[in-house]
Amino acid sequence: MEPVKVINTIAEAKNIIKRLKAGGRTIGFVPTMGYFHEGHLDVMRRSLKECDETFISIFVNPMQFGPREDLAAYPRDLQRDIALSSGAGVKYIFQPDAKEMYPEGFQTVIKAGQLAAGFCGASRPGHFDGVCTVVAKLFNIITPDFAYFGMKDYQQLVIIEKMAADLDMDVNIVKCPTVREKDGLAMSSRNSYLSPAGRKAAPALARGIQKAGGRVIELISNPQNPANEILNAITTEFKTDLIKSGFDSLDYFKIADAETLDEFKNPAALRLAGKIFVAAAAYIGKTRLIDNIVFNNPLK
Repeated sequence: MEPVKVINTIAEAKNIIKRLKAGGRTIGFVPTMGYFHEGHLDVMRRSLKECDETFISIFVNPMQFGPREDLAAYPRDLQRDIALSSGAGVKYIFQPDAKEMYPEGFQTVIKAGQLAAGFCGASRPGHFDGVCTVVAKLFNIITPDFAYFGMKDYQQLVIIEKMAADLDMDVNIVKCPTVREKDGLAMSSRNSYLSPAGRKAAPALARGIQKAGGRVIELISNPQNPANEILNAITTEFKTDLIKSGFDSLDYFKIADAETLDEFKNPAALRLAGKIFVAAAAYIGKTRLIDNIVFNNPLK
């Protein structure tokens, strides 16, 4: 196995990419903020399988952290990340610092638009502008043929797809299914913040979303159901069950069109949708967890 190469400058990354592309190699790219878990490695392995060469980035992006979010506290362990990704077969890690990505005088920001207005964007204003800006920069540096993103951060995925399409970026966005612990909890670097009691309670988020998704399918499948009343009941039941399970508060729970992220308020629109997105964010203590499911409309 070749040793992993850690690249710290944009110039070096571009030079390596230029050489690889001159040799006709296809480039896969997995952007990350590090502190790897099996979910990250699963995405990397997919890129390694489907592309000639795979680059990953490790960059805790300050632009996507709000004033009430502790950038300094975000978990980091570079040597562990290098060992895990190298063990998976990754040969190239782009690991710049903030000054390399945002040098003095940097001022250009990409606006995420309406797709960022709801869900996580409502409680984290400016977050997705920061995500779009750093991802656009990374795409310009790595110039990947394929870029791989996990579906746990589904809103982020839809926003990046839209950005790539709107700005005519020559990259294929690949969706990767959420990787879960044995008890159903979606893998996330933020899970490390949880206390033992919080970790025990955390899988209730996934269970509640799955239960709600089942109720939505039942609703769609039976046109006689009083849809407005059932949608309200699903939301109330979800929040009640979550708090009983040990969560402290609910940030949001929404049922929406999986492509437009428009929340369903009209029962007829729900039944006409192609793919449906059930998502929630909730707090255990100060730890904010997100999860979702995306499923096909059974009537389609």
